[in-house]
Amino acid sequence: MTRILYLHGFASGPSSRKALFFRECLEAGGGRVEILDLAAGDFEHLTVTGQLALMEQAAAGEPVSLVGSSMGGYLAALYAARHPEVRRAALLAPAFGFARLWAESLAAASVAEWRRQGFMDVFHYGEGRQRRLGYQLLEDAADYEDYPDVRQPTLIFHGARDDVVPPQSSQVFAASRPNVRLEILDSGHDLLNVLDHMAPRIAAFLLPGAIT
Repeated sequence: MTRILYLHGFASGPSSRKALFFRECLEAGGGRVEILDLAAGDFEHLTVTGQLALMEQAAAGEPVSLVGSSMGGYLAALYAARHPEVRRAALLAPAFGFARLWAESLAAASVAEWRRQGFMDVFHYGEGRQRRLGYQLLEDAADYEDYPDVRQPTLIFHGARDDVVPPQSSQVFAASRPNVRLEILDSGHDLLNVLDHMAPRIAAFLLPGAIT
């Protein structure tokens, strides 16, 4: 049975609509899906390094395939580039260049204040409330490459109207990698209106013999 790790987006969680939707679809196709809690109950001290370590612990050195959304898509690419036992990766609006995107989305003064204070409040979509987030996330993320050198077969879906992570980032990633297939869809960052379009394609990509 194909093991699949699902990686949710930033300030989301294992009970997100997309996570539960893809678990149901992929398990119906014969996969075994594990939805990780990437914050491990400690959102305030979140780091890229910590999330990659959590993924490594969950995978336990076994062959796995990955489905990642937004920041989870970027984490999937980082992990796959460092773990050849990863079989395949399906990325949904992956947040390539996560640290750079964050810095660009905030005014320089806001980044400076975040650094000075050590934390800021952000809206946590999974919990529906404001949560404190430490500056260590941005500091740690800056140590990682924008575009990981993924060698495994990779399928990417990105919304043409994504105003959080520009679709051009996925186009840049896919342009020089023959192992990557990219589909730009008429959607925004959350891709919720195209779940039924993506599901059978991801199932066919990740699961041998899946009925689509």
